[in-house]
Amino acid sequence: MKMPKIVLISALVSCALMSGCKDDKASVVTIEFMHSSVEQERQAVITQLIDRFEKDNPGIHIKQVPVEEDAYNTKVITLARTGALPEVIEVSHDYAKVMDKEQLLDRDAIRDAINAVGQDRFYDGILRVVRTEDGDAWTGVPVSAWLSGIWYHKSVLAAAGIEEPHNWAQLLEASQTLTDPAKKHYGIALPTAESVMTEQAFSQFALSGGANVFDAKGDIVIDTPEMTRALAFYRELAKTTMPGSNDVMEIKDAFMNGTAPMAIYSTYILPAVFKEGNPADLGFVVPTETSSAVYGMVTSLTITSGQTEEETQAAEKFVTWMEQAQNAADWVMMSPGAALPVNKLVVETASWKENEVIRAFGQLPYELIAQFPNVQVFGAVGDKNFTRMGDVTGSGIISSMVHEVTVGKKDLGSTLSDSQKRLADLVSQR
Repeated sequence: MKMPKIVLISALVSCALMSGCKDDKASVVTIEFMHSSVEQERQAVITQLIDRFEKDNPGIHIKQVPVEEDAYNTKVITLARTGALPEVIEVSHDYAKVMDKEQLLDRDAIRDAINAVGQDRFYDGILRVVRTEDGDAWTGVPVSAWLSGIWYHKSVLAAAGIEEPHNWAQLLEASQTLTDPAKKHYGIALPTAESVMTEQAFSQFALSGGANVFDAKGDIVIDTPEMTRALAFYRELAKTTMPGSNDVMEIKDAFMNGTAPMAIYSTYILPAVFKEGNPADLGFVVPTETSSAVYGMVTSLTITSGQTEEETQAAEKFVTWMEQAQNAADWVMMSPGAALPVNKLVVETASWKENEVIRAFGQLPYELIAQFPNVQVFGAVGDKNFTRMGDVTGSGIISSMVHEVTVGKKDLGSTLSDSQKRLADLVSQR
């Protein structure tokens, strides 16, 4: 925990009065950096980054606070209540919305850091994802991202005479052609469990078809013709996937063992394919209906509110320093292929270009980066990112809706109507 500021000031005053001493340590500002890299090898990388930063900035000391991802929310709430939030926190854009809603973020410091880095240094589409609800600020300084879409084994589709599907109809036809339940072969590994992954996967189709959870006024708009069409399509596509409730492990296993030659999964499939499969045989596509919609999760380093001016300035320096080409590259390359750079300078570093995983996939990592402008997420309408989307996702109502019409075989119309009412009631209470 941090030393109480009154005690620290008293100690410094005593030193000056009693001996006229000048202790270099007295001028050092200590800030905390909370992150989810609890793995030993990742902590080693972050330790090296911090050591380099402290060498470049001798007046600042960084204390790591590694926290398991599952315990993040509890940890933030506890620290916020005690007034001991770390000055810098690694956050997803989803969780950053929650923190912004609770006024735990220093918008001015984040803006200053982004401007110091340069807005044009980030790929198109990235800063849009981390916009605040009012569109006037950002919730963090982006440092990496992962994307989700449809992965496929090129050789399997080619052998079946199937071209890469570019719209919903082509995707459904391809999956139906590749499905043979009697042989336990399924066209696509599709999320259907009551889980966040199912909401993310479904959102790509809904947004591609013009459906969203909120409208521009912030009202819930689930029970609409656009959402009805998207859910009906997802239900048909689910008929070509494995039976039961499919989630992360089921999807990954089916794709990797050949049970399903197509799958909706994140870029975290790349390291698995690199180790166990054939990188040259991996394809990626985003079937487009009225627009292209790629699900993406942007990771940022955010700066918290309630800190002293010295601590905030130190946090800004650290976050800005982390965006320098090599430093940002070191962060991204903790998960090569899975995590993608959001900073344009990273792909110019040797760390990126010479990495064996990146090289193995050829142009694919660059094709993935090129999808950033197509990132769409539920709750983002124009320049607005509604913070209440965090409550919606947390409720599980959308993933439950998808699960009920796919696995549960419930009536589509009544399920949509019920979901509309439940979500409207939810947001009206917030």
